Amino acid sequence: MTAAALRSYHSAPLRTPGPPVRPVSASITSLAPPKRLRQKVRRGETLYAAGGAFRLLYVVRVGVMKSFTVSGDGLVQVTGFHFAGDVLGFDGIDSGTHQSSVVALDDCEVFVVPFAQCERWSAESPQAQRLMMRTLARELLRSQELMLLLGTMHAEQRVATFLLDISERYARLGYSRSEFILRMTRQDIGSYLGLKLETVSRIFSRFQAEGLLQVQGKSLAVLDFNALWRISGLSPDRRWPACDSILDRDGELRAA
Repeated sequence: MTAAALRSYHSAPLRTPGPPVRPVSASITSLAPPKRLRQKVRRGETLYAAGGAFRLLYVVRVGVMKSFTVSGDGLVQVTGFHFAGDVLGFDGIDSGTHQSSVVALDDCEVFVVPFAQCERWSAESPQAQRLMMRTLARELLRSQELMLLLGTMHAEQRVATFLLDISERYARLGYSRSEFILRMTRQDIGSYLGLKLETVSRIFSRFQAEGLLQVQGKSLAVLDFNALWRISGLSPDRRWPACDSILDRDGELRAA
């Protein structure tokens, strides 16, 4: 080595060995868990339809939705109204296909939960299993409530009970118990309660004339809860079907 080459070698900066450089094309896996998928459903849009394959559950995050079935001769039967925290999709567990359809009554957003993930979650934790069972039981109780409405109550009882139920559900979400918006139409209410549209409208008008309600379009204020309880024939101490949502605020399955 010449003298010039030797001086150049000794004057060069030392390099410390570093980690091997990965090719740019190499995939990098994030350590952060993926966020729960949210799906927006615009007013009038269908979340899922009867006959569709069942793979997912949906938890309402924002808005109000309705479920309904259509008979062979085209008759529509509204089977439920669903608010934030309600779980949709259980109707497909048994057969693998949805038995009803779900439509948004206003602009909604839902969390999407693969059913297989729910099965693993409930199998790994007794607390999670209890919460899942309570959620299923709540849906069963709501079906029983509907049968009670349709089978034993006269028209005014049905409407009074419906309004008390909606009031309680809004209150549970932190909204006013006495003033709220009815997102469903009078026709939807009639279908759910087994009444004609004209009957529902007439009862609303009568309740307003008697000072029980104040109605302006879809805005409704309950002015006399005691009278509604008397008409319903139910006790004010009645406890409506309720339980904690299977998801937390971020859309993750609740920790055990």
